[in-house]
Amino acid sequence: MNVPDRYRHAAIPHLMVDGAAEAIRFYTKAFGGHELFRIADPEGTIIHAEVSIKGSTIMVGDADEPFKAPDAAGGSTVGLHVYVDDVDAFTDQAVRAGATLLQPPTDMFYGARSAMLKDPFGHVWVFLTHTEDLSAEEITRRGTDLLSTGSLFPH
Repeated sequence: MNVPDRYRHAAIPHLMVDGAAEAIRFYTKAFGGHELFRIADPEGTIIHAEVSIKGSTIMVGDADEPFKAPDAAGGSTVGLHVYVDDVDAFTDQAVRAGATLLQPPTDMFYGARSAMLKDPFGHVWVFLTHTEDLSAEEITRRGTDLLSTGSLFPH
């Protein structure tokens, strides 16, 4: 079986939102995304669209059963993680475009500088810039040490 390169070695998120066309515009402006294609019914409801963000493909559609948009479901149950070259500049761009800052860019114990944002459609995104090469053992040790102080994550 031949899998398209954009899907190889990946779990592809399919974001269900209320207002998929607006979400695609937001992802393009805030995250530097590029719309690959969309399929919409005659009323403009997006059944399926794909957007590339920093080399990762996400699927986007207007929420319809059995799916719900995060706000209709009471909040997001997943975080989407994307590595970028400069998390500080990327975060500034996303906030200017309308993202809500949940955690400012912060050097984290797992070898990345990361920021957490919520898009206007209720999805939570974690953008990261790699800062150190660490073994799984070192990440575990650092995380365990931080847990002994009360929290893995800064407030």
